[in-house]
Amino acid sequence: MILRLRDKNDFSDLDEQELDFLEALAADLQMKSAEMGGHSLIRSFEDSLSGFLRIGDRTAVEYSGDTSGVVNRLFDAHVLGQKAEVKVLPFVTHLPLYGLRVAATQFGDEFEASEVNEPDAWVQVPQGLRLRQGMFVAQVVGRSMEPMIPDGSFCVFRAPVTGTRQGKYLLIEQTGGHGKDGKSQASDVASRYTVKRYKSKKTQSSEGFDEAPAWEHASIRLEPLNPEFEAFELGPADFRVIAEFVQVLPS
Repeated sequence: MILRLRDKNDFSDLDEQELDFLEALAADLQMKSAEMGGHSLIRSFEDSLSGFLRIGDRTAVEYSGDTSGVVNRLFDAHVLGQKAEVKVLPFVTHLPLYGLRVAATQFGDEFEASEVNEPDAWVQVPQGLRLRQGMFVAQVVGRSMEPMIPDGSFCVFRAPVTGTRQGKYLLIEQTGGHGKDGKSQASDVASRYTVKRYKSKKTQSSEGFDEAPAWEHASIRLEPLNPEFEAFELGPADFRVIAEFVQVLPS
């Protein structure tokens, strides 16, 4: 069962006990859905709660196979559409939306949150996603990461990238070197920013006989998920890691 409810912060007129009931509602509905089945649960609402909940007649909706997307579309149209204003709570319910070029400028290295410029917009994200400073939304154009990231998807990213980068899906800015077609990508804004799986190749080196060996990055390999596209390698000085991919936002 896909469930989306209004945020409790929308109900400023409720007392503490009523807010406690509201917080427990989602888990209770999920449990009842598992026990009864979604169809039976909705039918029980129609039979017994019509005096308490606003329930309209059943109508057919267009279904594309993306259940979460359909739920979000209906919620936006029938719930948020009735509200005069959606309350934006930065990094609580909403994340900033940036173009990839702007995001690379602001999040490419260690940054101070106070120095990040105003976003193009604030985007509401699904409930259950734990937000923090440094997360943002950007649109990814291209088919190289399909089916995980469909062309044109708005995606959540997290910066800075901590821990090992190996095997992670990263937003990368190419600053030099050559792409998979053998041509420099750094001057082409459209292809300068890419999301790929990061694989690092390292070489072992030692300054002297008595010193412990050290590992150095020889190159990185950027791997697409779509088999129609080829992986390519960059040298250590030919790229910047901007952020880590978190998830695609429902359309």
